[in-house]
Amino acid sequence: MRKALIALGMLVCSLGTPAFADFGISFSSPGVSIGINLPAYPTLRRIPGYPVYYSTAVNANYFFYDGLYWVFIDDDWYASDWYNGPWYLVDRFEVPLFILRIPVRYYRYAPDYFRSWRVDAPPRWAERWGHTWEERRRGWDQWNRRAAPAPAPLPTYQRRYSGERYPEHRAQANIQSRNYRYQPREPIARQYYEQRRSQARPEPQRAAPQARAREHDQAGKGGPRS
Repeated sequence: MRKALIALGMLVCSLGTPAFADFGISFSSPGVSIGINLPAYPTLRRIPGYPVYYSTAVNANYFFYDGLYWVFIDDDWYASDWYNGPWYLVDRFEVPLFILRIPVRYYRYAPDYFRSWRVDAPPRWAERWGHTWEERRRGWDQWNRRAAPAPAPLPTYQRRYSGERYPEHRAQANIQSRNYRYQPREPIARQYYEQRRSQARPEPQRAAPQARAREHDQAGKGGPRS
């Protein structure tokens, strides 16, 4: 049933927001439920040699990379810019390379088909996702380990928002625009951030102190004179 709802959401999104469909992520608001319900900001640790963080406490395959949180569940990848969602389904052809390269040992809830694979190597995605995927993502597991990019800074400002204080979808965009200036590298992450920043409401401009004083004087004298 959940898969059907996700597919429907992707169809609606592709009809309503074609500019964002090209990157393989569905921005159907308010996202989809994947069973993640965190009471507070999670502890995240760096994977040695990778620009990726992982969690040992979240009951999911939970990561952070290039300004987004990533979760692998039911053979699919989901992304969010806030630690507790909303979550968006990512097309497997568009999942970033460094997410695909995460070694098996860092999957807290690895599916059964991972168990015969080396723990110090990434999952064998081509075996799972087929020849078409392999052709389009050829070379995904080949990279210079000494030239890995620096990790994105963790959005630790989100620690202030938990439980009932966790912001709704629109408020998240405003809070992020004020607190997190990171510019993503990955095309799909850049597209995500562009969409979110377009949702942020502009800050209201405050009148200068002198102007407010004049307005107060005029109000006390019965208004401005002509």
